[in-house]
Amino acid sequence: MQTSRRSFLKTGAIALAGATLLPDNLLAGEKRLQRVGVQLYSVRDAMKADPKATLKKLADAGYNHVEHANYVDRKFYGYTAKDFKKLLTDLELKMPSGHTVMTAQHWDAAKNDFTDAWKYTVEDAATVGQKYVISPWLDESLRHDTDALKRFMEQFNKCGELCQKFAMKFGYHNHNFEISTKVGDITLYDFIIQNTDPKLVAQQMDIGNMFSTGGVALDFINKYPGRFESLHVKDEIKVAPRSDGDDTESTILGAGVLPVKEIVRAASRKGGTVLFIIEQEAYQGKDPVDCVKIDLQIMKKWGY
Repeated sequence: MQTSRRSFLKTGAIALAGATLLPDNLLAGEKRLQRVGVQLYSVRDAMKADPKATLKKLADAGYNHVEHANYVDRKFYGYTAKDFKKLLTDLELKMPSGHTVMTAQHWDAAKNDFTDAWKYTVEDAATVGQKYVISPWLDESLRHDTDALKRFMEQFNKCGELCQKFAMKFGYHNHNFEISTKVGDITLYDFIIQNTDPKLVAQQMDIGNMFSTGGVALDFINKYPGRFESLHVKDEIKVAPRSDGDDTESTILGAGVLPVKEIVRAASRKGGTVLFIIEQEAYQGKDPVDCVKIDLQIMKKWGY
């Protein structure tokens, strides 16, 4: 079985040092233009082997937007920001968002400023054309320390201010521990949402990740209307428990147990969602590229 995204991010976070895509009025107004894209972690092995050929397959399948999960040494899948932007443009693809883990160590308390490594992250995201810089992990050492969490949430807000200088917005992407971890009487996910400024920090809710620990996407959408500007669209099936205790894995949209269509509709109407990012991490023997092709057709069938 392939490494789970949670394990991938947990180990990857340790190593990390650090053209307009959407309309300028995307984040304002009654009517919001909505986009459907794919998280490139869905096709991670293919992207590792041949990024250009894989992106072409996605474009040929009808995708117009992608979301990265690989930024290392100021490169996206081995390309500089400028070169990756050209590759995307040549294939008529855009990348409105991407995942790069921000840690507490990216803030230099002595200078009262972000480290150069994180500033480069934001600058390169702007160069490649992102509108959202999304951190998809929260270090285990912070999860049970309320004071440290509060400081880190303020770092989130400060990163939102930094991103604003580049006409972007900072965001956070959940896994499952945000639901199972409690901060006082509320979940860690509630704490993150309640302690970040919605003008500065977007929430990208992964409806599949939270399912394994009892998180109900519709409940959060109803509780925090307008807070989920991006949604990871994912379906889940039950499997035998793995070593990390997780007993679910993703599958083709509509083939699992989640009410995905209902969640997507609620996110569109009440959640404030402008980006619907398809992600599938497990494939039940099918080819990953073929899976995300099917997922896109299902989203189109649902009217997106």
